[in-house]
Order: sequence, then structure tokens, then C-alpha cells
Amino acid sequence: MDILEKIVATKRDEVAALRAAHPELADEAACVSRRKPSLREALLDDAAGIIAEFKRRSPSKGWIHESARPDVVAPAYQHAGAAALSILTDEHYFGGSDDYIRQARAAGVTLPILYKNFVIDECQLYAAALCGASAVLLIAACLTQQRCAELIAQAHDLGLEVLLEMHSDGELAYAALGPDLCGINNRHLGTFHTDVATSFRLAERLRHATAHADREPLLVSESGISDPDTVRALREAGFRGFLIGETFMRADDPARALSDFIAELNV
Repeated sequence: MDILEKIVATKRDEVAALRAAHPELADEAACVSRRKPSLREALLDDAAGIIAEFKRRSPSKGWIHESARPDVVAPAYQHAGAAALSILTDEHYFGGSDDYIRQARAAGVTLPILYKNFVIDECQLYAAALCGASAVLLIAACLTQQRCAELIAQAHDLGLEVLLEMHSDGELAYAALGPDLCGINNRHLGTFHTDVATSFRLAERLRHATAHADREPLLVSESGISDPDTVRALREAGFRGFLIGETFMRADDPARALSDFIAELNV
């Protein structure tokens, strides 16, 4: 199995355990307010469009910033000028937790927060709503089109926006399913090879794939972005959001790294 297959296999076991331990999740999530800060609107309104990610480790590189605390880094990201946040909630492979979103909210974060996980089941959407997320990531490589459409509809019923992630030409058809944002992941999740050229290659093809959609897709480039010149070029290609994690999280002070990045971007 490649890395993604291993992650999804683990996720199936986690979902089964979550359902068994918390059969009340759906009822609890139904009581959560559907009024949440919009990730889509935040990116449309922000000149830089940076989604700053809280990411402590990865399966391919190990620990990135093991001592990082969400109640410290997340509000600091907000103060430093992030348009939105992404918080890894997968524990086994990324050292994350749903509690990290709760801690960020308790620390005063009001920005939209993306629930970054490998979502394959409704119960994960309930968990996202309950911990304070504004949006969830759905990954085309993990889902059939039918399953993806079902999860998008359920997320919207819970007041959650959807960032739908694609990586290849064959996945672009998923963009017609009605996500709020379309992400191009520059990292292949099977091998973890990263190439920003993926975003440039797929951007125009994605626009053609969604030419008859009810609204123009908002494009987000994910992974492998490490310098402001790349963001400028991606803007020219039509992207409005830029999800950046390791570039900031490898710094001793991730928020300072973000602030310096935005300052250089705006020169």
C-alpha cells in the first residue's frame, strides 16, 4: 500500500471506533449553530489569502514542530495577518487532534478554521462541527464521486463549507459536485512528492471543468509553497487562497515567519 492507502485504512478503523463510542454525535452536531465564519468569504476579502496551517508532524518527514501549541500558534497566526487557519486533526500520522481546534477557539481565534483530516464518513463531519471548525477538507483521492457528493451535502446541512482537494486531471470532474472551494494539492498523497507546477498545470483545466457551475470556483493552492514569488505567480494563474504549513511551522516562531512572508508579499 502507498501512504494514502495506509492512512485511509487507519481512518476506517478510527471511524468505526468513533461511531461505537459516540453514537450521539449526530444529535449533538445538529444543535451546533450553523452560523460560522466563511472560509470562502475570508479569502475573497483578504489581499494575501494565506491559510496558515498548524501542523506538528507528517508521515514523510516526521516531527516538524513537536512542541508547538495550538493555543499559542493559532491566535498568533491571526494577529500576524492570516486570512484563515488550517488545523491538522489526524492524530496517528500528523500528531493532530480535534481538541486543537477547540483550544484555538478558546484562545480567541475568530478566523475561519479548516478541519484538516482524511474525511470518509459523516461522523467526522459531526466531529468537525462540534469542535468549532468552519470548513472541512474532502479529498477526491479518498472518495468516489457519489460518496463525495453525499458528504458535501451533509457538510452543508451542518453549516460547514467544503474545500475539495484534487491532484490530477482525472479528479477534476469532482469540482462539479458543488464544493465551496476547489483545492489543488501540489503533493501527491500516495508518494508525498511535491511539485507546485501541479497547480499551474491544472488551474485552467479546472476552470473549464466548472464552466457551467452555479458560481465560479475559488481556487486554493496547497502544499510546497515557500516563497512570496510563488504566491504572486499563482495569483496570476487565478488562485485566491494559499495553504502554507511547513514553511511557517519549521520556524521557531511560526507567526513571525507568517508576518515576514506577508510583508514581503506586499512589497
